[in-house]
Amino acid sequence: MQQHRYQYGQDPSQWGELFLPDLPAGSKHRGVVVVIHGGYWRSTYGAELGEPLAKDLAEHGMAAWNLEYRRAGNGGGWPGTFQDILAGIDKLAALAGPYSLDLGKVVALGHSAGGHLAVWAAGRDRLDGLGTAEACQVNNTNDGVRLTGVVSQSGVLNLAEAERLGLSNGAVGNLLGGPSSDFPGRHRVADPMAVLPLDVPVYAVHTTEDNDVPLCMSTTYVEASRSGAVPARLVTVPGDHFALIDPAAEAYVTCRELVGKLLG
Repeated sequence: MQQHRYQYGQDPSQWGELFLPDLPAGSKHRGVVVVIHGGYWRSTYGAELGEPLAKDLAEHGMAAWNLEYRRAGNGGGWPGTFQDILAGIDKLAALAGPYSLDLGKVVALGHSAGGHLAVWAAGRDRLDGLGTAEACQVNNTNDGVRLTGVVSQSGVLNLAEAERLGLSNGAVGNLLGGPSSDFPGRHRVADPMAVLPLDVPVYAVHTTEDNDVPLCMSTTYVEASRSGAVPARLVTVPGDHFALIDPAAEAYVTCRELVGKLLG
């Protein structure tokens, strides 16, 4: 296995680490998995949460890009966190040639707040259609790398409901710089529910004993996606919130299998 770390911007938090399985000479990796860590978008938590998953994926034959990004408290929030997720995914375009990456299949694996960001990034093509000036602030580009599937691990997929519930001591308002009553445009652009239906598959995996992100974050998203051509699918797995990022846990193994299925 190889590891290669790259910056995609000037900030200390704008980097990713590529974990690569060993390849036979002349062959290409079968797509890439973008690992996006959680932590309710706060700077307390970092890419160390995603590293064991990226290593495990590489050990099982999948190229993985463990992505760090600015969070609320260290230069992130609105719009920095969102700019970084798109820029970090787009960095793969520069790495594809040197590392024989197949960008025809780019799957995101995101945990908790990272699940939100992964599903949000999958809807980047629809942001301009929201009709808000704030859509321009995330620095979206028409020629960026597109996600072809997402596995959300207890993701915060319904931002309006997460704000209403006051999850994690007002984490949504903390991310977006204030409540939706003050910043309705930001909240709309940041909410994965706003760009449904998507045209890429999303597996909303949720643990049955999750006390950090309620199951309704996944079920309401899946329900709202049903009118689309590619409706999201709900998958429940045993364990608590952190079983999803424990490579030895059944909950995580299910996620890895789903990622493999999306890579084909």
